[in-house]
Amino acid sequence: MFQKLEAVEKRFEELTQKISDPEVISNQTQWREFMKEHAELEPIVEKYREYKKVQKEYDDSKEMMEDQTIDKELRDFAELEMVESKEKLSEIEEEIKILLIPKDKDDDKNVICEIRAGAGGDEAALFAGTLFRMYSMYAEKKHWKLEVLNENETELGGYKEITFMITGKGAYSRLKFESGVHRVQRVPDTEASGRIHTSTATVAVLPEAQDVEIDINPSDIKMEVFRSSGAGGQHINKTSSAVRLIHEPTGIVVECQTERSQFQNKDNAMRMLKTKLYDIEKQKQDSEVRNARKSQIGSGDRSEKIRTYNYPQGRITDHRIGFSIYQMEDFLNGNLDEMIDNLIAADRAEKLKGEEE
Repeated sequence: MFQKLEAVEKRFEELTQKISDPEVISNQTQWREFMKEHAELEPIVEKYREYKKVQKEYDDSKEMMEDQTIDKELRDFAELEMVESKEKLSEIEEEIKILLIPKDKDDDKNVICEIRAGAGGDEAALFAGTLFRMYSMYAEKKHWKLEVLNENETELGGYKEITFMITGKGAYSRLKFESGVHRVQRVPDTEASGRIHTSTATVAVLPEAQDVEIDINPSDIKMEVFRSSGAGGQHINKTSSAVRLIHEPTGIVVECQTERSQFQNKDNAMRMLKTKLYDIEKQKQDSEVRNARKSQIGSGDRSEKIRTYNYPQGRITDHRIGFSIYQMEDFLNGNLDEMIDNLIAADRAEKLKGEEE
């Protein structure tokens, strides 16, 4: 670990010189890349330098304690300082281990989210609507921007499916653990007998692909235009502004019909397609890492039942980490941080364990 830290500190010092070099500054693309790497390494280097400072304090205290030429009172004081330094060294070492865990390069990206109604008919569609509202309120609390890209609304106000983009720093790092099957247990408004129904909705959280990451051959895309449709009735079935893109090599189909302009819908559909193609590659790479590390948190498996929302008991349980929250209304109003913080901590612990193995 310490060899790695020495290499990190050396690279940090090189970058410190580079970002002050007028020649590098004149090349803004390169300068931004160096600045980004410098910022990522800085907390590791600061913690390592703190470790070396405390290590020196420990060594000095030990040397003083073993020096028989000084009086007992000073030696006792040195022994106390040595014990404190040793405890601090252990704490800093654990912090360094966490900082050295490889960072997900997608963490700072915007996300494209898809929510689809699963088993449960109208109730599943209403639950999909509940989840969309929950994520909308969470995005608002984080001061992120939310933009609906495509929606298929039902007459009762739920969604068969809805796709939206959340733009904001660290959006993917906070939301990536939401991918999977969400299950709800509640008495539907449509149920006269008051029986509890179980319904599901699937959530997919994808990091937005950058243009430099995905290059699509235009000849691989088949484009279809059609008239918008939905439960709302506004400007529906008047113009063929809705766009469907079919990526023939993979069979991926994306649709966008929320904008009045065919051009805007095509642009949004292309963003969705690039993100889905990028996600295929990401899933492949993540799968290889998981197999190597045996880490299951945040696997992104869309078929995995990750969470249950039990209305009668007012309980939300995440099955991956066995963690429950008993403030249903608060949670559905977008107060997700406690759950997300616990998921991040569990994921970090799994990765740390994998690094040690």
